[in-house]
Parts: sequence; C-alpha cells; structure tokens
Amino acid sequence: MIEILTPSELDRARVTGRIVGDVLQRLKARCRVGTNLLQVDQWAREMIDAAGATSCYVDYAPSFGRGPFGHYICTAVNDAVLHGMPRDYRLADGDLLTLDLAVIKDGVAADAAISFIVGDTRNPQDVAMIDATERALVAAIHVAAPGLRLGDLSHAIEQVLSGAGYLINTEFGGHGIGSTMHQDPHVSNKGRPGRGYRLRPGLLLALEPWVMADTDRLITDPDDGWTLRSATGCRTAHTEHTIAITDHGAEILTLPQQ
Repeated sequence: MIEILTPSELDRARVTGRIVGDVLQRLKARCRVGTNLLQVDQWAREMIDAAGATSCYVDYAPSFGRGPFGHYICTAVNDAVLHGMPRDYRLADGDLLTLDLAVIKDGVAADAAISFIVGDTRNPQDVAMIDATERALVAAIHVAAPGLRLGDLSHAIEQVLSGAGYLINTEFGGHGIGSTMHQDPHVSNKGRPGRGYRLRPGLLLALEPWVMADTDRLITDPDDGWTLRSATGCRTAHTEHTIAITDHGAEILTLPQQ
C-alpha cells in the first residue's frame, strides 16, 4: 500500500524527522576512537526515549533477518553497509561508520542514515565513496517533484554512483514511509527516467544511495543473521534522508535542527 499523508500528518512527520536528524548528529559527535557500538545503541535508546519516540528497529523482524532486530539503531562498520547490528566492538582510528536510524512518533515514521570516518586517519577512497552517496542523494532530491516518476529519482542516483565508478546493488534501496517504516513503493538506486509510480504531494520517501567500493554483491553476517556486508570485504558507504513530496518539490524532513 502507498500512503499519501494529509497536511496534519505531514506536520507530525516533520517532528519525527527532526528527531531522527538530531539524534544522528548527536551520536556522530559522540563517536570517537574507543567508543563501543553497544554504547552507541544505548545512547540512541536514551535519546529516542527523551524525545518521546519509539525506535522502529527493536521489534523489526522481516523475512531476511534472523528474528527481531532487538536494537535501537543500525551500526555498520567498514565492510558492513546495511542492517548493521550493534555488537561489542570498539571503534578504531580510520573506521568508516554508518549510523542508520528510524523512529516513529505520533503515528508517523522517519528514517535516515549517515556515513563518516572515525578519528584522524582519512582514507581518500573512503572520503570519495561517502561523497558519492551524498551527491547521489542530493541529485535525487533535486529532481523530486509532483508529476515526475520514481524512475527519475532512481536514474538521478544511478548517474552519480555509476559516474563515480561504483557498481549498484538493486536488492535493497529506498522505500515509501509513513505509518510504518518500510512501505511501497520501492525506490531502486538504478532506474529508467519516466518510468514507475508518479509522485504526488503527501508522499513520503526514504531515499538511500549506498555503495560498496569494488562489488555489488552482499553477504549476510553468519554470526548475527542481520548485518549485510560486502562480499569482497571492501568498505561501504550509505546516506539517507526522508523527504516529503510537496506542491513545490521535495522537503527534507530528517535534517537536524540548526
């Protein structure tokens, strides 16, 4: 089912989106060399509770995961890119960390992700990969407007990622969002312009360009049954915002408050 939000629901979505943006930026500021991923999960829980929201992940149990996720945020390090389950691991200098957070408040969800490098060591390839996902997200948001189609957004993402030399996995991508975290329509990171669902005001989409440095194949971590890693062990990056289609274009809902 594809939900179209009413103006009052969109107002609530703005509140939820700001919570997601704020929590992600506050967690990024706390993550440094030596920080344990389980501590990040605990901080996320405390911040979400303080905001009067609920994590969408704790009871999340899709067919591709091993039971309920059981944590409050996804923490993916280096070769991990999606559904990174927090574990007893202390961040090291130069780690590439992705934080992916979805919460719901007053019946409306929002979802966003950021990738960044921990510490002082900055591998130029990691910097370029993060930059590519950020630019791809900007490109998709720039073209999102009523009357255009999902394929236009997918194509915009594809042009940036492929242009930067990355292979694109089409198993996982963006998605509709509203009263629940994951809804139709699926938003592939690769597509043909002019194809797919026509965008309408009130539609919420979570757009999430992500790449792996030298492959498009994923493997599931055999230990936790959740974390998706690059098949070659290469590094990864992932950037995501929830946007609302409005009469005038796209509004980013998951920016932190200034």
